[in-house]
Amino acid sequence: MSHVPYLELQPGLAELAPELTEACESVLGAGHLVLGPQVEAFEEEFARACGSAQCVGVGNGYDALVLGLRALGVSSGDDVLVPAQAHITDWLAVSAVGAHPIGVDVDEVTGNLDPELVDQAWTERTRAMVVVHLYGHPAPMDRLAAWARRRGVAVLADASHAHGARWAGRPIGAWGDAVAWSFYPTKNLGALGDGGAVTTDEPSVAQRVRVLRNYGSTSRDVVLERGANSRLDELQAAFLRVKLRHLDEWNARRSLGARRYVEGLSGLALTLPRVTDGATHAWHLFVIRTAERADLQAHLAAEGIETLAHYPTPPFAQGAYAALCIDPRRFPHATAWAAECLSLPLGPHLSMDQQDRVIDALARCVTGSGGH
Repeated sequence: MSHVPYLELQPGLAELAPELTEACESVLGAGHLVLGPQVEAFEEEFARACGSAQCVGVGNGYDALVLGLRALGVSSGDDVLVPAQAHITDWLAVSAVGAHPIGVDVDEVTGNLDPELVDQAWTERTRAMVVVHLYGHPAPMDRLAAWARRRGVAVLADASHAHGARWAGRPIGAWGDAVAWSFYPTKNLGALGDGGAVTTDEPSVAQRVRVLRNYGSTSRDVVLERGANSRLDELQAAFLRVKLRHLDEWNARRSLGARRYVEGLSGLALTLPRVTDGATHAWHLFVIRTAERADLQAHLAAEGIETLAHYPTPPFAQGAYAALCIDPRRFPHATAWAAECLSLPLGPHLSMDQQDRVIDALARCVTGSGGH
């Protein structure tokens, strides 16, 4: 029985090997290894691809969130609205700047921040809102941005799952006051190591991130504030420039795989992803929902098929936030997503034969009528 991995990175590296090798050699030949021409060129190219005026490369996605919040003026004592179901990184970033994460329940269909609930969570100390484009499905940014403008709240989007996604026809980098990106190797646009960026249309926000990423300095011996060492690596920037040229094509492969799953799994007792009006999904993940997740995951594993759960324990239920004593009944949709989510293998190099094996295995053990 052949193994179906959750995600393979090696085929992508092999496909782009000549271009990646050339990019590496260009950095070696230039001899400029930190904040050099490759970073500058990637920042320009990625900003253009995102529909943003400016891009600032940083060390990783977590730093992009932290420095983005700081650049938007969030600090100690502020409240920040965050989705109740997402990776804990978003909550940790809020805590890292001294602010308080205020959980908001998510939409039952997409798992994204529910615009109907943000006003209920707002307090007079609310300074910002973190919007996560979960699994690659963009959040309803027009409604969330309009609410934020009325309340005077800054919007930082976490687009770590959503390279190439669009909302209402616009790239998601064009929505919000700032957008944080991760280039972790498993992302749709992944480096060959760690990396991140902040995109924005606000020159003052971009400038502050540039200062903060480099110790808080404007020049070698002038330090304006306490910053960090969080610079996108010159070599990773060169690799990202190569992979950015292939992003649309690789996203199209993901989209084709998602369509094949929907067609092949329709009618089973599973809740399948649904793309809402106005959204262009990046399909970072293909997440089904089932009340029988443990049994289903075990069955697929027995057939050599890897799956993952994103994310089985919501941030408010993690030990890091146990002191908040949050009742999970406050967030019924987030709690349900955490209990039922299961990510199937999906990527630009998942073969049709591998995908058919996943579909066939699910069809053999799931009966009844599902939902979309």
